[in-house]
Amino acid sequence: MKKLVLLFFLFSLCCWAAPKKNILLITDAEGVAGICRQEQTEPTDPELRQLLTGEVNAAVEGFLAGGAEEVVVWDAHDGSRTLSVSTIHPKAKLIIGHLGTSMTLERGYAAVAFLGQHSMANVRAGIMAHSYSSLGIQNLLVNGKPMGEIGTRALLAGWYGIPVIFLSGDRAAAEELHAIIPDAELVQVKEGLARYSCISMSAPEARTNIQEGCHRAMGKIDKIKPYRLEGPVTISIEYTTRNSLPIDAEKTPGARVLDDRTIRYEGANFLEAWARTGM
Repeated sequence: MKKLVLLFFLFSLCCWAAPKKNILLITDAEGVAGICRQEQTEPTDPELRQLLTGEVNAAVEGFLAGGAEEVVVWDAHDGSRTLSVSTIHPKAKLIIGHLGTSMTLERGYAAVAFLGQHSMANVRAGIMAHSYSSLGIQNLLVNGKPMGEIGTRALLAGWYGIPVIFLSGDRAAAEELHAIIPDAELVQVKEGLARYSCISMSAPEARTNIQEGCHRAMGKIDKIKPYRLEGPVTISIEYTTRNSLPIDAEKTPGARVLDDRTIRYEGANFLEAWARTGM
């Protein structure tokens, strides 16, 4: 009887010590192979849906083959209207809608990955490069350093102790992640020549490379450290010319208005500063 109790205890300990290998895959549109013009990024565009879904399913297949137990896909482009549960990989789960500050990272994913990702605003030859809103935001700075979705979401994941292990997109996006997480697996599906000009892989080639890249990325989960920013953090957002700050912008906790279009948020750490932006 004592042996049975001991075996049960050891089995329970092993199960507790081995967290679930679940991946949060964040999708976008501008970094998908074959997407190079603004009108192609409309979430209802049938070609975008087909191309993005193909890349998503290739990524899910690669993650599962590499040992992932679950892949949760967040349709993060323009109101979550691009992907459908009827066409994504049958073993994937789909998040639809805005996720708020935490992006569900408190669920304790083993890793975060980006697919179809673009670079931050003002990057030369970044295909449709922008930081959250191409129409609304001119610049976004974290502790004085320009950032976009890649950097801020990597920092948010890092706050929760979660590494970013993979990115697919254009060359500019891949270089952006490489600069902060050199060991992440990268797949460049196209090269930007200008904002609306690119040289792209074919869809089948992009899917093959993505699947293989995601498989390789699974082997790096324990080797890639979460991307963190310690100490006090400031986040400055400069809006575009037609987006003056609201009349009561100064009343936001931890905020300081710098000029008619620029506001700076301060926090004791990244999460606190980021939560104050309302992004």
